[in-house]
Amino acid sequence: MGNVNIKFNGKDFLLSCEDGQEEHLEELSQNLTEKFNQLKSKLGNLGENKLLLITSITLMDEYYETKKKIEEKKDEMEKLKTKFIELKSLVYSYKSDKDNEINLLQKEQEKFKNELENLNNGYEKIIEDASNQLEEFMTKNKFS
Repeated sequence: MGNVNIKFNGKDFLLSCEDGQEEHLEELSQNLTEKFNQLKSKLGNLGENKLLLITSITLMDEYYETKKKIEEKKDEMEKLKTKFIELKSLVYSYKSDKDNEINLLQKEQEKFKNELENLNNGYEKIIEDASNQLEEFMTKNKFS
């Protein structure tokens, strides 16, 4: 257990704390002394007990305001987290829809490609047949 000598309002106090917490206790004591002296300068010397009570109430007010702000920020973070989850879900849904559209378009493209190949083959056959018929006609009619 650590010990720290604290000077507050002109008096020395020996306080105990967990080992390793000495520096933190000194920092808290300095902050308390600053707040006490600020109020003492602002309000005058009302008596040590009353000034300590006002200092304590002021610090508790700051503490509760800070705690309230932290809770508000936690609520905001939860709302943001919920919105992020919703947005993430929308993104995945959108991606899935677009993947399906791409697959359908690829199938249609393959279908059109096959149709074009069939048409091209058909046209080539028609041209070949027409060419053969012309050749045959010319051969029969001796145009060569």
